Amino acid sequence: MSSSFNLGLGGVLIPLLILFIVLLASAVRILREYERAVVFQLGRFWKVKGPGLVLLIPGLQKMVRIDLRVVTMNVDPQDVISRDNVSVKVSAVIFFRVIDPQKAIIQVENYLMATSQLAQTTLRVVLGKHELDEMLAERERLNVDIQRILDAQTDGWGIKVTNVEIKDIDLNETMVRAIARQAEAERERRAKVIHAEGEKQAAAALLEAAQTLARQPEAMQLRYLQTMTQVAGDRASTIVFPLPMDLLGSLLSKDKPAAAKPD
Repeated sequence: MSSSFNLGLGGVLIPLLILFIVLLASAVRILREYERAVVFQLGRFWKVKGPGLVLLIPGLQKMVRIDLRVVTMNVDPQDVISRDNVSVKVSAVIFFRVIDPQKAIIQVENYLMATSQLAQTTLRVVLGKHELDEMLAERERLNVDIQRILDAQTDGWGIKVTNVEIKDIDLNETMVRAIARQAEAERERRAKVIHAEGEKQAAAALLEAAQTLARQPEAMQLRYLQTMTQVAGDRASTIVFPLPMDLLGSLLSKDKPAAAKPD
């Protein structure tokens, strides 16, 4: 009889022990440093707990685990029509993290999906207000504009958008050829402007030199002799070089003796 009693007691204790272990396992949660638990009690929000050991009342409390690390999310290529009616495909990447676990769970059904969809629409709206040249040349400013708009709209979800980067702006072949022709025309325009500016500066220098020579005939004579020296040194044959007498007029007038005055 004693043995049958022990068997009956053992048959009761073993299921109770198993039940206790199961309840203990369902009541204990361990959260990492970057995790938080949003705890609900009888369906109502109770508190945010963690990290470390979290104890729950089985059957009364449930928790949702939230990761507080920065999430890197790719935004699929979006068809964008710029303000100058150019169709392009733009892709981007956004960086965000949860700063309020309670809002991220209660205020939005799926904060990852919601942020992704919002990023796609915001990318199309913001870039559609700018011309193609601005998209290509002012990416940093556009990144800041998109980040500011996303951050303001996701604040109610307990999400902080820390950065937005436009990755690729894809153009069709027609637009690529048009941009190449435009760049070539721009280079030609700059070359002509630089050439014209050089001609203008050269003309001003020649005018200044001519004015200097006109004021000082001796300088003109020296320049004439220097030119003769250069021409004679460049060629081996004999060169007959006429010498204008008006260039030496001033020198002849200086060397001529003064006429005697009549008594």
